[in-house]
Amino acid sequence: MKLAADRWLGVFLIGLAAFVAVQAVRLEVPFSYDPVGPKAFPLILSLLLAALSLVLVFKPGANGHWPNRALAVKLLAVLGVLLLYALLFTRLGFVAMSLLAITALARIFAASWGKALLTGVLMAMGSYFLFTHGLGISLPGGYWLDGLV
Repeated sequence: MKLAADRWLGVFLIGLAAFVAVQAVRLEVPFSYDPVGPKAFPLILSLLLAALSLVLVFKPGANGHWPNRALAVKLLAVLGVLLLYALLFTRLGFVAMSLLAITALARIFAASWGKALLTGVLMAMGSYFLFTHGLGISLPGGYWLDGLV
């Protein structure tokens, strides 16, 4: 029996939900800043993810075919960009890494260099000011600036 791509994805996501639930249960915070605690949010999300993944396993979509090669390459490129973003976020800083990631993602989906760079600059700077000034969240500036500043 050949499994549909939806079923494979559902099984993988159930594993991810189990991993997140286990990590949430292990989460220990020495102080409680809210009555529910920090475990509730990841546990609720992991339960929701598991429930929706079961839908994929037991009732896959009508078109459960694997993506064609061109789309699969784009999806793997997006995954690679997001992994690099997570790995280099603190080293390069929020603005620089967001600029690079957004520009790369725009180029993957066929935006011109000018539009990709403009989108990267506007989104990186806009989200930086939204997070830092609007929400009061501090974001990493990057280690590469230590020698310059």
